[in-house]
Amino acid sequence: MTSIPGRFGALVTAMVTPFDAEGNLDLDGVATVARHLADNGSDALVVAGTTGESPVLGKDEKLDLWKATSEAVTIPVIAGTSTYDTSESVELTREAAGLGVAGILAVTPYYSRPSQHGLAAHFTAMAEAASDLPVLLYDIPIRSGRKIDHDTMLRLAREVPNIVGVKDAAANPYAAARLLAEAPDGFELYSGDDGFTLPLLAIGACGLISVAAHWCGPQIREMIVAFSKGDVDEARRINASLLESFMFETSDEAPNPIPSKVMLKLLGVHDGVCRLPIGPPPDGLEAKGRQVLDRLG
Repeated sequence: MTSIPGRFGALVTAMVTPFDAEGNLDLDGVATVARHLADNGSDALVVAGTTGESPVLGKDEKLDLWKATSEAVTIPVIAGTSTYDTSESVELTREAAGLGVAGILAVTPYYSRPSQHGLAAHFTAMAEAASDLPVLLYDIPIRSGRKIDHDTMLRLAREVPNIVGVKDAAANPYAAARLLAEAPDGFELYSGDDGFTLPLLAIGACGLISVAAHWCGPQIREMIVAFSKGDVDEARRINASLLESFMFETSDEAPNPIPSKVMLKLLGVHDGVCRLPIGPPPDGLEAKGRQVLDRLG
């Protein structure tokens, strides 16, 4: 098991990708949002992950994103280089490594539902392309359609030196505890779901890769710090105050990252749109966002 914090810190934010009103990549907005997150509790940033709308970003846009973010902040930048095409993922990983990013996030190939053998081969190829950069796997079966099995995860952790951890969004604390109990020393588990952070900290998670940290990063950090100091009652109190934010961050009517972009607008950080098929926010979402912010204080 690992202890808080992990190699990328305790609070990592999966950053939105800022677009302008016409849906073009806004590199000035990238720098603004990245600095906002760094100033509000984030130890590192995941850039061009699924919260960053990676499926609708072109290759050159991703390269520009990684470069612009790395130039804007001093905290580590973790590049989301996965697609459902292994060869494209390998190429993106090589190019991201050449830009000086600190690590790679490799999500399960989506839609095609590969076998466990295929998953292992895909992740191994990406890790080899990353050279010496640390690679975090991203297990999110609700979106990818395929769970990384326990044995597959262990095999990768034991046999691929630079696969160093997992972003766990599988919503199964028992399985996460079993993985950490059997994984090699130093293998790290980050919560990949804000609402599961406190339960996963209890079984040995080293931190969180967050969405809600776009607007409540300081409070999330306080919760993690309280837990790490053994003040479980305080951690539970803060977690309870954040439940409304965790529920707000995604829904069928307003899937992630729509709510985060609404919150950044309300905070005066950046006003931008989501590209289709995510699209614009539904009516009334800004009013709900104001209520969430007001109750956070």
